[in-house]
Amino acid sequence: MNNRSFIITGNLVDVWKKDIYPARISVKDGKISAITPMPGLISSAYILPGFTDSHIHIESSMLVPSEFARLAVVHGTVATVSDPHEIANVCGMKGVEFMIENGKKVNFKFNFGAPSCVPATIFETAGAALNSDDVKKLLEKDEVKYLSEMMNFPGVLFKDDEVMKKIAASLALNKPVDGHAPGLRGEQAKQYIEAGGDDGTVSISTDHECFTADEALDKLKYGMKILIREGSAAKNFEALIGLLNDHSDMMMFCSDDKHPDSLVAGHINQLCARAVAKGIDIFKVIQAACINPVLHYKLDVGLLREGDDADFIVVEDLVHFNIKQTYINGELVAENGKSFINSVPVVPINQFDCNEINADQLKINTSDYPSEQGKIPVIEALDGQLITNKLMLAGKIENGNWVSDPSNDILKMVVVNRYSSAPIAKCFIKNFGFAHGAIASSVAHDSHNIVAVGVDDESLARAINLVIQAKGGVSCVDDKNEKIVSLPVAGLMSAEDGYKVAEAYTAIDAMAKGLGSKLGAPFMTLSFMALLVIPHLKLSDLGLFDGDSFSFVK
Repeated sequence: MNNRSFIITGNLVDVWKKDIYPARISVKDGKISAITPMPGLISSAYILPGFTDSHIHIESSMLVPSEFARLAVVHGTVATVSDPHEIANVCGMKGVEFMIENGKKVNFKFNFGAPSCVPATIFETAGAALNSDDVKKLLEKDEVKYLSEMMNFPGVLFKDDEVMKKIAASLALNKPVDGHAPGLRGEQAKQYIEAGGDDGTVSISTDHECFTADEALDKLKYGMKILIREGSAAKNFEALIGLLNDHSDMMMFCSDDKHPDSLVAGHINQLCARAVAKGIDIFKVIQAACINPVLHYKLDVGLLREGDDADFIVVEDLVHFNIKQTYINGELVAENGKSFINSVPVVPINQFDCNEINADQLKINTSDYPSEQGKIPVIEALDGQLITNKLMLAGKIENGNWVSDPSNDILKMVVVNRYSSAPIAKCFIKNFGFAHGAIASSVAHDSHNIVAVGVDDESLARAINLVIQAKGGVSCVDDKNEKIVSLPVAGLMSAEDGYKVAEAYTAIDAMAKGLGSKLGAPFMTLSFMALLVIPHLKLSDLGLFDGDSFSFVK
């Protein structure tokens, strides 16, 4: 069927007419040339538009775009709205261009944004910076569809000149501006949403960071569209899915960050199945999964109408959403769990320049870390959330140094500058649950320095040095063993076969959990512990950071 001209029959899920009926779809040269109702046709298959992930960082899959596509099409995904700010923080403009060019090598509809916050803050060391002129140049590219998530919400509220120039450049080109404003409510939310002008119109038009229904309703009230996020670390589906009943024209599904093992298991199809299981009308579910992202971002993705690109899927039923076939531009790209997209050669790009460390560099002298009457600030990691809590807990002292206290699940966390040899930032964290060993990662949003958590300094140093030797990766060590999944593309992605990367990641994830962690995704959770734009307490390579006061902890 890959001649891109064929006829297919089945039960058409017509979102536009809100009807399901037997039909014949004629495809000619990759376009839908005719849709003909077929009364009396008996078919067990359902045909519907392909799924679009409305906000995802491809880099978090640890796969280059071409490999991500190989895995995603199996689950009926035909397009993504992809923010390349992870690689942009490492490699700048060259990183964004790498993602665009690699994505073009396969039959999949990647839609990249212009990263708005590189670096994400001035309180960390990144590998690159994109100013408003750089962002404008990216936005002028046809392949760049929108301004990526505006994480600098203080800059928006205080009308920082560079921030406002970036927003203005996108709006002038009639391209949407994505939001990122966790916890912002009331008048401040309204001010953020309407930041691009003085006439009360919506400028920053989406948010994927709502973790309560009340917050989402507050933003919906001001005209902002809400993305229901369910990734490998941040999971907001249960909190937000009920809103789809009354706001189906204003909501979409997204992953944000999805690790390779999770991508092998499923994608947007899983969210559709869960939504239907909650009794939500099938047409509202498909509107969020397929239609709204294409209309909002003005994507060149077919929506199962005559004249559209033949981008559609065939599913067994409208309950489990098991994918029988996926078509993109009339080409059969996946069938019954098998991808027909081939791997392509990749020449890695990277920026990694730091020396190996030793355990002595990780000591925390009691005089060098804030404390109050024996209590120290501790990050509380929350499973399934990007936000953290700030705790003041009794610390453990040995030989004049603060040390990990596994018996109370208080472990040492460090961030090592990957761009040059520099002093190492250190703090303590709760809820990783390790009884021994350590893990480390060069996937550390958003600047992607090396972040590590461990029970003792020797284990931490071993895990960190594995990452440094590989010039990027995720590592795990215990008393006897060590593993690393190498990520030579910007220290974020592998150029290897996606299924093999997923298998290797599954093994190292199991090893990390074997250290004692009860977290659903310990590496994904770790990757967000240096993300300063999410409250409440985080660690950058420059020190412990309070996300509420937006300042370092003294």
